[in-house]
Amino acid sequence: MRRIVVTEFVTLDGVMEDPGGSENTDRGGWAFQFERGPEGDKFKLDETLDAEAMLLGRKTYEGFAEAWPTRTDEDGFADRMNSMRKYVVSNTLESADWNNSILISGDVPEEVAKLKQQPGGDILVHGSAQLVHTLMEHDVVDEYRLMIFPVLLGGGKRLFEDGVDRTALQIVETKPAGEVVIVVLQRAT
Repeated sequence: MRRIVVTEFVTLDGVMEDPGGSENTDRGGWAFQFERGPEGDKFKLDETLDAEAMLLGRKTYEGFAEAWPTRTDEDGFADRMNSMRKYVVSNTLESADWNNSILISGDVPEEVAKLKQQPGGDILVHGSAQLVHTLMEHDVVDEYRLMIFPVLLGGGKRLFEDGVDRTALQIVETKPAGEVVIVVLQRAT
């Protein structure tokens, strides 16, 4: 059975919005102010190489589809991003043309539950705030991998919004990575 793994850059106050600045929000670009070091780079590379697929909301998909097809690197990160299966949640896109992409629409929790029942490896969810909130609401997230940046923004889209159901999690791993901290959490048993 596959697992849904939400992997996010977040601020100390839980904001996940526009870490790279490509959305041109007034608070965007905060992630590049801090060094995540070789440990952080290795963490992101390993999780990408180990995953089988990505599950993305429309906005994140469009940003990735614009950026990644022309990128290359020696470690194989770009090749993996471009070659892995991408499930794209959207009710407005008519096509998903980035290599190996499949559109999902309609009853998203039901479609994600079907994906989880198939054999295979982890499905990573990057960004995709609206999608992540839907997945949390329907209790289909198996793991959170958070790279926490030491900055407070005081506003913006938060990973855990007000009104989220009480959910017990257990810390699986914590480690420093340059100026950031990586925290991996799973549902408490």
